[in-house]
Amino acid sequence: MNCIIIDDEAAARLILKKLCAEMVNVNVVAEFENAIEAIKYLNNNQVDIVLLDIHLQYLNGLDFIETLKNPPKIILISSDKSFAFDAFQHNCVVDYIAKPVTLARLKKAVIKTNNFLQQNQTGIIVDEQALNLENDIFINIDKRLIKIKIARILLIESKGDYISVNTEDKNYIVHSTLKKIHKKLPNNFFVKVHRSYVVNILKISSIEENTVIINKKVVPISRSNRPELMDRLNLL
Repeated sequence: MNCIIIDDEAAARLILKKLCAEMVNVNVVAEFENAIEAIKYLNNNQVDIVLLDIHLQYLNGLDFIETLKNPPKIILISSDKSFAFDAFQHNCVVDYIAKPVTLARLKKAVIKTNNFLQQNQTGIIVDEQALNLENDIFINIDKRLIKIKIARILLIESKGDYISVNTEDKNYIVHSTLKKIHKKLPNNFFVKVHRSYVVNILKISSIEENTVIINKKVVPISRSNRPELMDRLNLL
């Protein structure tokens, strides 16, 4: 996968180049200290991944994304975590890495990016808008399709052959599986914390060692799922 790096710090660009060199499937074809020069390059060249810092001179990372008509996949890299929610409103943003960047964390983001690229090529993902938190999801209740705002979902609980979709407004019992509905939700925000629970991490009010609290409901965290949950929370 061809990649470009955009960061106004030479040391940061050097670190990213060295980390990318450790991965056989990533080829850094150019680097830029500002977004303006990167835009000129992308107008004439096609790449698979952009490693993009948010705080740049002249044009910040999010504004840079807005200028691109057909943006490549973006991995945002910043020491500032406050932009994560806004960043994931852009369908091209695959991951958000907090500095300092480690090889293991960058590899994880690259694998995720590669999966998206392969899915697009095979047609598995027909519409990237389905990954947007602001979209709707339809659930089938008594042969009637009910539209729910994804952003209003608090959690989903498995109940045998059924699932309970808990929203800010009401709960819905649906004949489905936890795995099936989890695949339809944006994985940047919905995380499986237990074999019976998927939660919206934006709705978590507090976390203890083995539980999360969402709208006064106590949800267990399994030992195997805890690392992924904590990793996602660090992104925000």
